[in-house]
Amino acid sequence: MLQIFFKVYKHHVHLQMDLTLASDSTSLSYWLSWGFFFCLLSVLTSVIVASFLIWKYEGSSNTERAYTLFDGEAWMPCVKGLSPVWLMAFRIVASCLLLSASIADVVTHGANLFYYYTQWTLILTIIYFMFGSLLSTCGCMRQHNMHNAHSKHTDAETGMYVPLAIAGTDKSVNELGECYFSETGAFWGYIFQIFFQMTAGAVMLTDGIYWLLIFPFLTIVDYEMSFLTVVVHSLNILLLLGDTAMNSLEFPWFRISYFILFTALYVIFEWIVHVFVSTWWPYPFLNVSEQYSPIWYWVVAVLHFPCYAMFALLVKTKYFVLSRWYPESYQLRDALIGKRLSLDLTFPIGFPSRASVVGLVIRPLSMHVFSAWTLESFASRVVANNAACVAGDARP
Repeated sequence: MLQIFFKVYKHHVHLQMDLTLASDSTSLSYWLSWGFFFCLLSVLTSVIVASFLIWKYEGSSNTERAYTLFDGEAWMPCVKGLSPVWLMAFRIVASCLLLSASIADVVTHGANLFYYYTQWTLILTIIYFMFGSLLSTCGCMRQHNMHNAHSKHTDAETGMYVPLAIAGTDKSVNELGECYFSETGAFWGYIFQIFFQMTAGAVMLTDGIYWLLIFPFLTIVDYEMSFLTVVVHSLNILLLLGDTAMNSLEFPWFRISYFILFTALYVIFEWIVHVFVSTWWPYPFLNVSEQYSPIWYWVVAVLHFPCYAMFALLVKTKYFVLSRWYPESYQLRDALIGKRLSLDLTFPIGFPSRASVVGLVIRPLSMHVFSAWTLESFASRVVANNAACVAGDARP
């Protein structure tokens, strides 16, 4: 096993060696073999299982209550005392660091790096943090506008008794924060949550295999690693763990399906490339002409489950520790599920059920229509909703 993984790594760090090409992968006889049939069977089985999980659980009424995404979960921290600005700043810095590392790696080792799953994972992580930076920026701007509108509304009602209103500002801010978590999340918030779970699984698989299986063997042969090699295989998971420690995202188990589909897409990409070009394989076990390649395909497929489960356990542990040790500062998400509120708007902003696939198109368009409203109209509706939320009189 270690010999096979070391052969993989020799490709990855571009050791000075003679690369042996596999048999001609552009010929029909290469693909008409039992080895490819069993490899194809493993990929198809994974895709079918993942698709079934999405069909059964994504948007289903059975999981709606447990895994409903609240509006603030994409950009508000899990601790009330931590400002969303800190999470936004962290995501922006993480995006810049990962993008710089990726560019430096490609400049140093060439564009062939995009044949590797490691580089695919790095790009996926960059997309996640860029997406998160955008949502955090929009969320912070929205929070700022809502607080300003709420302050003006309070001043207009209290008149000359403004000092009394100021004394209760902290309480009002906390109550407004709970209102964010009481609103059903929008379409892009669900897409971001899916990216989070897909990225977490891919990072655990990539970095776990490298540090647990490849790195110990390299220490035996006294191989000197480059700085970029360490950065590419560690920076992504460190930044992702930092984001996980602060964010409020849940980690539903059935969304391992997106992680599986991501890996299946990579494998299919490699097959398509080798159908048209007879070139080297980035990982030896991907070569379907190898004797034990079908076994490796199934092993990698099974490895998705412990990798995803380990990260899910980290998320569960975080929420357990916060709820037990810091109950006053923890955003009580589960307690808000029973009393969640929805904005009194003319369009639905929840994640569409599988029966209403057209919602995937309608909701983003509705957001653009909504953005055309005047600021005064929007502020008045939001203030009315938040006032009702604070008073406890809003409709369930």
